[in-house]
Amino acid sequence: MKNATTRLPVAKQALGLVAWLVVTFAAAAVAGVASAGAGTFYRELVRPDWAPPAWLFGPVWTVLYVLIGVAAWLVWRAHGFRRAATALVLFVVQLAANALWTWLFFVWHQGSLAFAEILLLWVLVAGTVVAFRPLHSVAAALLLPYLAWVTFACALTFSVWRLNPGVLS
Repeated sequence: MKNATTRLPVAKQALGLVAWLVVTFAAAAVAGVASAGAGTFYRELVRPDWAPPAWLFGPVWTVLYVLIGVAAWLVWRAHGFRRAATALVLFVVQLAANALWTWLFFVWHQGSLAFAEILLLWVLVAGTVVAFRPLHSVAAALLLPYLAWVTFACALTFSVWRLNPGVLS
């Protein structure tokens, strides 16, 4: 049986790549709206010594969003949406959770909810890796830097929340 890759014309594959990147960067844009004043807020917080500078987050997230968008595209290209629906829906759900964290932390200053939500995000990203693995091993591997960054972000969120009880309720 031929896979979806061999049946799709190159133009449709390219359009699919653009579509998955648009979906991914739409989530980034939702988070971006919430993080408009994040740099100032982040610098005002008490942070652990190992916290990265505010300027680092933008470049890291840009690279991660490209990787995760390409990962979704690889799964879609190889199997189509219908045959990979569970994995791709999980992918979209984790994108929504990703965007929600920024609102919880930077706009609503809800440290405990942001921490609980980032733990959920970690589970969703790990689940997406697991769901992508049998469908496309490279796609699953492309999500590993994202999972590593979310792991780091879990620790940072917890630490910053605990160091700023008056600011992050």
